[in-house]
Amino acid sequence: MAGLWNAAKCLLQLSPNYVCCLRMSLRPIGVTIQPITLFSTVQSTPSITSSKRFNPVVSAVRNTSFFNKLPAESLWKGVTSVSNAGKKRGRGRAVGKKMAKNLNKGQVVGVGKTNMLWPGLNSPIIQGKELIQQKKLPDDPDREAKLLKLRDEMGAFRLLRLSPLERGWSGPKLPGRSVGPPDPVGEDNFEGFDTIVLEFKIVCNMKGNLGRTRRTSAFVVTGNGNGLAGFATGKAQMGMTALRKAKNRAAQKLMYVERYNEHTVLHDFFSAFGKTRVFVQKKPEGYGLVCHRAIREICKAIGIKDIYAKVEGSTKNVQHVAKAFMVGLLRQKTFEKIAEETKLHVVEFRKERDYFPQIMAKPSEVKTTKAIDDMDLNLHLNAGKVVSKRKKGFQPNESDPSWKNHISKTERFRNRDQVRVNLLVEHGEVRSFLADKYPECRQIKFMKKMEES
Repeated sequence: MAGLWNAAKCLLQLSPNYVCCLRMSLRPIGVTIQPITLFSTVQSTPSITSSKRFNPVVSAVRNTSFFNKLPAESLWKGVTSVSNAGKKRGRGRAVGKKMAKNLNKGQVVGVGKTNMLWPGLNSPIIQGKELIQQKKLPDDPDREAKLLKLRDEMGAFRLLRLSPLERGWSGPKLPGRSVGPPDPVGEDNFEGFDTIVLEFKIVCNMKGNLGRTRRTSAFVVTGNGNGLAGFATGKAQMGMTALRKAKNRAAQKLMYVERYNEHTVLHDFFSAFGKTRVFVQKKPEGYGLVCHRAIREICKAIGIKDIYAKVEGSTKNVQHVAKAFMVGLLRQKTFEKIAEETKLHVVEFRKERDYFPQIMAKPSEVKTTKAIDDMDLNLHLNAGKVVSKRKKGFQPNESDPSWKNHISKTERFRNRDQVRVNLLVEHGEVRSFLADKYPECRQIKFMKKMEES
């Protein structure tokens, strides 16, 4: 600094009519001298020049900055883009999405600014018996305008619009959507099959030599709606490749599922896979599919229309939910098999038949009454396991006197439904125990008489 100061004094003594402004920068250090003309009315004297007027101005200046180092594109990218850590967390998915313009769209091979007829490119070489010669065609003045219009239409990014019937579980996302039947194998075509995507996600694998590798995983189910279905997983770098792999693998692993009257399961069952537990109940026609959304899509692929399914434990793991349900379906037993195993008649009571008994299967050899130890069908189907049901919570009105009064009044009706079923089984009708002695103690069936026209 002392050397710079002495150099400035020397310059001032050589040119007293100028003020030298010294400008310093930290990186790198530089000195610039800018002459400034003094006012004409001011007369310079040696004392004033040395003490007041011609003191050099020294200031720190940075000649380079963030804004003049980088181009405008990099500056805007720093403002609008998302960091790598933010991308891993799913931020900024729509930032910077640009559709690549297909510049070949609208172009014709052999035709450019000059409209020419090229044999072998845009016209046949021989037409009939004549050999076509190269020649110039009339110019198209609207050609450039048409190409620009096509390219402008391709430039904007547009979200995929689907009809409400084609949407998945959450809008245009793939889970819950149909991707069509599997690809044919030789001469075998999968007619009547449909594939539903159950899970579509990105998976990563960390390796020492390649680092973090990303792939797309697809989990699908395919079926014909008539008892035949299969599920599989496919992984690939591209999403469409993963979907194609998954649906073709599912088509190679088809399984047949028995159904009751082509609309529901054969019987109630319990199944588990991993931490997922599934409770399935058989339901009558018209009940619908009251279950997990993944189970609902599997039922549509198989052809099941009426069930109730309760999923407990891990409900977000779609693969475990699907596998637990399929394992339970494959472990079902037909009525004939149950009859042969238990050596008992399989009898069904249904509400729509007013609980009238109907024999579904007969064994080849029937047990005697003394040999019957257990007649609980659910206990037999679940291999001796009992499904633990949740206990009912404490009702706040249990200690209320009015609730106790209600219980005392309705106590005589507590077994009415079971008594009605037992009367229908034993006597074939709802009747009193005094009906043999007093015939009027029977249920009167009122029939509406048809008026003669």
